[in-house]
Amino acid sequence: MKAKGRVFKFGDNVDTDVIIPARYLNSTDPKELASHCMEDIDTGFIKQVKKGDIMVANKNFGCGSSREHAPLAIKAAGIDCVIAETFARIFYRNAINIGLAIIECPEAAKEIAADDEVEVDFDTGIITDVTTGKCWQGQPFPEFMQNIIRQGGLVPYINSKNKE
Repeated sequence: MKAKGRVFKFGDNVDTDVIIPARYLNSTDPKELASHCMEDIDTGFIKQVKKGDIMVANKNFGCGSSREHAPLAIKAAGIDCVIAETFARIFYRNAINIGLAIIECPEAAKEIAADDEVEVDFDTGIITDVTTGKCWQGQPFPEFMQNIIRQGGLVPYINSKNKE
């Protein structure tokens, strides 16, 4: 499983209220959430993001409340993967649950720049900045987590298992 796309770069402590502002939490519609994703930190984000793009952030990405709306908004906006130095633990679990690929790699998160083209190989954990040619070893996903993401989240994964 791989992801490849243009990078949107963010800093430390990007919390769930910035990812999807609380004033939009009256909706669970992914398209509606996506239309407001990151608008309080980057007003142009939703107009520029394209399917397959990659988000890169520094420390403690997804801190704050435990709402699943945040990773859902990111995924619905078209982001295929989030790379960060570290993730808030609840965000990490919620991202996997809804099928958003995330990977921790402090070195890559620090060095990758906005608008670079980046490729992530989830089998190996290798992150390649196609723009600069640099590579980093991130934490690869275990196969069962890749299967959850490939199925689109935990519920579709469980449903597919029940059919076997």
